[in-house]
Amino acid sequence: MNIAAPVITNDSWTVAGRIFRSRLIVGTGKYKDFAQNAAAVEASGAEIVTVAVRRVNVSDPKVPMLTDFIDPGKITYLPNTAGCFDADSAVRTLRLAREAGGWDLVKLEVLGEARTLYPDMRETLKATEILVREGFKPMVYCVDDPIAAKQLEEAGAVAIMPLGAPIGSGLGIQNRVTIRLIVEGAKVPVLVDAGVGTASDAAVAMELGCDGVLMNTAIAEAKNPVAMARAMKLAVESGRLAYLAGRMGQRRYADPSSPLAGLI
Repeated sequence: MNIAAPVITNDSWTVAGRIFRSRLIVGTGKYKDFAQNAAAVEASGAEIVTVAVRRVNVSDPKVPMLTDFIDPGKITYLPNTAGCFDADSAVRTLRLAREAGGWDLVKLEVLGEARTLYPDMRETLKATEILVREGFKPMVYCVDDPIAAKQLEEAGAVAIMPLGAPIGSGLGIQNRVTIRLIVEGAKVPVLVDAGVGTASDAAVAMELGCDGVLMNTAIAEAKNPVAMARAMKLAVESGRLAYLAGRMGQRRYADPSSPLAGLI
């Protein structure tokens, strides 16, 4: 008798009280134009897009606006602080974003230096505390460190977003152990942010138990961004299903698929 595998039909996730079905968040930088960006978002199935407030036009109607191509009424905009290197500039950027669009769910990143784009965790924690006091709901980019992740959560971060590898590197997840430890210790969503290069990287993140994956360069710099966006959608879904299914145990030696006992 052929018994079909059960289908998971209600696998949504929640951040700051908002429910989403897609576990893929995509960016809005490095694309050829807004039209290509919009096509990639549609192919990805993403319900959230990150927007670099200091770089992407969302308020000046005299020039092309992102909102003309990606409808903020249908897709959740997640303003981010890309390019900020201290807490004060990051907080100021997000205050401007709230004034411009009323956004309170935001992505915080405070970088330590331009060469590695690694987060400055001291300034990141400082900014998180200020934003939370002011009513923001920050999803926070951080190092892949379980202790730092817990400190951010205790400061009020609504999601923890450890890097898989340096921003824009495409190297994939370099430390699966620490990502898994962050997932196991967190009481808020954990999303890998930065370093994804191809679909298998996204699947790995989901297989580790992450709630989602955020990416920009991996799609925008692909030879065919729209096709890559579709591939990432499938990879995230596949990795999530594999995590829920429960992988087999790993063994040091071979174990035959067919029993050796009772052979003729």
